[in-house]
Amino acid sequence: DEKTLDELPGKEMQTLVDAALDYTEEIRESGHYIVSNALQRTRTARTIRVRGSKTTVTDGPFAETKEQIGGFFLVEAKDMDEACALAARFPPARIGTIEVRPVQELHHS
Repeated sequence: DEKTLDELPGKEMQTLVDAALDYTEEIRESGHYIVSNALQRTRTARTIRVRGSKTTVTDGPFAETKEQIGGFFLVEAKDMDEACALAARFPPARIGTIEVRPVQELHHS
């Protein structure tokens, strides 16, 4: 959660960032990597809703929860077990939670 990250001393945070970047390079070299990026804090978010002809823009995240999405990784894995094994090695998993989901492909009718 963001509070845990915000409370990390600067040196510990930089160590975590360095480890995450090193791991990103490791999975890139292994051929699993597709794309990833960190996200700014939820206080920078805006939520958009379109209902009929009305668009509403609200400052803040969609949901007020303890855990937030801090970034994403899209990896190529042979199955869910391999994807979970890759996620478990991502350094921020040591202080947070990693959610793993398969990509859902969409097709024109």
